[in-house]
Amino acid sequence: MNSADMIELSASAAVAAMRAGEMSALDYAEALLARCAAGAGLNAFITLDPDAVRAAARAANAHRAAGGVLGPLHGLPIPVKDSVNTAGIATTVGTRALRGWIPARDGTTIARLKAAGAIVLGKTNIHELSFGWTSSNLEFGPVRNPHDPSRIPGGSSGGTAAAVAARMAPLGVAEDTQGSIRVPAALCGIAGFRPTTGRYPTDGTAPITPLFDQIGPHARCVADLALFDAVVSGEDAPIVPATVAGLRIGIDRAFFFAGLDAEVAALTERALELLAAAGAVIVEAPVPGLDQIVPVAMAIQVHDVVPALEDYLRESGAPVDFETMFAGVSADVAAVFTQMALRGAPSAITAELYAAARDVARPALQQAMAAWFADHRIDAMLLPATMVPATPVGDQGDIDIGGVAVSFVTAIARNISPASTLGLPALVLPCGRTRAGLPVGIELDGPAGSDRRLLAIGMAVEALLGPLPAPVLRG
Repeated sequence: MNSADMIELSASAAVAAMRAGEMSALDYAEALLARCAAGAGLNAFITLDPDAVRAAARAANAHRAAGGVLGPLHGLPIPVKDSVNTAGIATTVGTRALRGWIPARDGTTIARLKAAGAIVLGKTNIHELSFGWTSSNLEFGPVRNPHDPSRIPGGSSGGTAAAVAARMAPLGVAEDTQGSIRVPAALCGIAGFRPTTGRYPTDGTAPITPLFDQIGPHARCVADLALFDAVVSGEDAPIVPATVAGLRIGIDRAFFFAGLDAEVAALTERALELLAAAGAVIVEAPVPGLDQIVPVAMAIQVHDVVPALEDYLRESGAPVDFETMFAGVSADVAAVFTQMALRGAPSAITAELYAAARDVARPALQQAMAAWFADHRIDAMLLPATMVPATPVGDQGDIDIGGVAVSFVTAIARNISPASTLGLPALVLPCGRTRAGLPVGIELDGPAGSDRRLLAIGMAVEALLGPLPAPVLRG
């Protein structure tokens, strides 16, 4: 098998080949490292140590040669978002004060992946402190979209998505508080899975709010998302693709489909047509209260982020406290914190407003969503993940959508907010490309706790939609 073949392998196929001795872990690592070097202009990584990866791959080869038990991720290099603690490898959270800091312990999810035989390929570039959707990091430079380097990859897990899309690795670790797995997956044309909140451990991950924060995977196929889920959740029974005929797919046109870019709308409608032609039942029904979700989500996040980061830095043994770290935060992120998140900020959320959002509004919205799924017998909700394809790097002003000026935040974050705010499992899949070659993604959301069922549905939908071509790396 040559390097060009190796980099196209799914994670499942690569592990199977290494376990069977058809491909050595070192040869596979070398192929991925060469691809990382070829795509260095995407700026997907903050930390990449090829010699450490090679040493780990040699150890995997030696373990197999000695007859050791081979885990389900044997020899698989996995890029990790640089907000997740990794023992022996720097974790910067994309900010200046943590450059070079090496945590003493892995986060639990990383420990489980390594126990299953995975190798940490490197730490991927992020939107600073995970507080944004572009991954245009002013400290470490912007991540660029593999399909068009003049465009953003989405954020905050933009480096992981860019690496997976560009064939630097088939499976990566991302994290999603308010779309940070799903936005990059959609804009980079890959699959991304945010599980039901709490399904995977998030300790050792730089937080925004524990009510929403959730680690999850990026991959190029749903089977690899399921592999990740099996390793990290411990539920390892095989997932069989769902039967499309009879699936009840719910949509809320008034909220999720309003004001879309014309090509996003057309590609999403095509996905619905393919599902209907295969026998799925498209159920159009409004979801109560969706217009309340974004303000509820923002109130909770901006209230929680500072105390959550204070706890993370202290518990992780970081060399700085929050005040010292914040003194070096880049101007774009610092401005948002100063206006909304710091104690005493002009737009800080009062304790009363926070309690109302957390203890009254959010539980009511969760109950309404659960009732919507049950009352209409919905297997999965379908929606366009973002209102627009990837936007230019450096441009976060209003976006012209059909002659209407729409804020960047609305265009990128409106549709992904319900799942993360309400704790639902959510799966993004590519559904096509625009005339300019930019990926467009759909999102499938399921009832809380339906993770494996949603992955089974995703496998079936993925088979209908088909994969996107690999991006051509531009020097």
